[in-house]
Amino acid sequence: MTEVKKTNYRWAVVVLLFFATTINYLDRQVIGFLKPTLEKEFDWTETDYSHIVMAFSAAYAFGLLVFGGVIDKIGTKLGYTISLIVWSLAAMLHALVKSTFGFGAVRAALGLGEAGNFPAAVKVVAEWFPKKERALATGIFNSGANIGAVLAPAMVPWILGIYGWQMAFIITGAVGFVWLVFWIIYYEIPAKHKKINQAEIDHIESDVEDEPATEQGAVSSIKWGRLFTIRQTWAFIVGKLLTDPMWYFFLFWLPSYFSSTFNLDLKKPTLPLILIYTATTIGSIGGGYLSSWFIRKGMPVFKARKTAMFIFALCVIPIFAARFATNIWQAVGLISLAAAAHQAWSANIFTTASDIFPKRAVSSVVGIGGMAGSVGGILFPIAIGWILDSAKANGNIAAGYNILFIICACAYLLAWLLMHLLVPRKAAVNL
Repeated sequence: MTEVKKTNYRWAVVVLLFFATTINYLDRQVIGFLKPTLEKEFDWTETDYSHIVMAFSAAYAFGLLVFGGVIDKIGTKLGYTISLIVWSLAAMLHALVKSTFGFGAVRAALGLGEAGNFPAAVKVVAEWFPKKERALATGIFNSGANIGAVLAPAMVPWILGIYGWQMAFIITGAVGFVWLVFWIIYYEIPAKHKKINQAEIDHIESDVEDEPATEQGAVSSIKWGRLFTIRQTWAFIVGKLLTDPMWYFFLFWLPSYFSSTFNLDLKKPTLPLILIYTATTIGSIGGGYLSSWFIRKGMPVFKARKTAMFIFALCVIPIFAARFATNIWQAVGLISLAAAAHQAWSANIFTTASDIFPKRAVSSVVGIGGMAGSVGGILFPIAIGWILDSAKANGNIAAGYNILFIICACAYLLAWLLMHLLVPRKAAVNL
């Protein structure tokens, strides 16, 4: 009997996730490139801007908590749809804002909607991929965060120069609705999809956990109190709490760092920032590939993830030397390495959740961990605003950024050590 060749539709699903994540980060990144313009328009201080970032982070944290549980209940297709509609409308509403408080309000709405992206995407990967392919799939869709960050310095200055800052928000926000059409037409869970054959389903389930099949992609609710009693949950929480704030710094403050330190003109397409965020794309996909390569070479799944994450934690450390950079390209090189390592770390830490927890709890755990990361994203901007305003008052803004680079250099290794102490060896969670 001739063996039926399996379909590979799961990679088309990753393409959908990639573009959603690209749009997600494009929408959140726009404000970073408009910061100098908006500072003049609304007379912002660094502390004012940090409060606006905090409003986004606080709503994002709450949204992760909500969407994580909701997506586990209603399924990925509907959950993603709701999330995208909310964040795209919020992104466009920035154009109508007339005050600093108004910016805080629409940033909060944006954060609430954008919070659904990663819980939904990680759950989709868990539904469509066996464990040995999940880190690579996650790395591919997660690289959309970097492409969004690359598009922002290319698109936003051009739109700003021709149409003004309001249109920058409207145009980038409207892109999400284009993606939504493709999502509704082409996405469904494997059990319901008409373009996938049994051979691919067998491949997807080749290392599936022993748990009830879920035809609808949603199952009985998980008691969150129980998740908080599990060490593996806390390992994920700690990892996200200590490292996510570093990415917020890379997203929201790097443009103004290069503007203030090296006089980079943010009203023009900015090659240094394009190069940094391009490097993070390589880091995201390469990070997912590395742990998958370790697994193919015979290393146990959990050990492969931890080994890869340790390597990436070490790669962030050289960023402390950015304080000694005497020209912009030295700084670009050091920051590119750290930002790429962050995305490689991110691809693997997300995958550890789907490795250890059953599929029916993945979105909830990712939501809880993402919430912890956003709490760090609320607290760290307070420190950033205070450090930079103090440095600016002393006439040495570069000294403030130097302190922040040292914090970034230490965060990942500390996170890895604490995660190792909480979960020194793999112990799959049985709910």
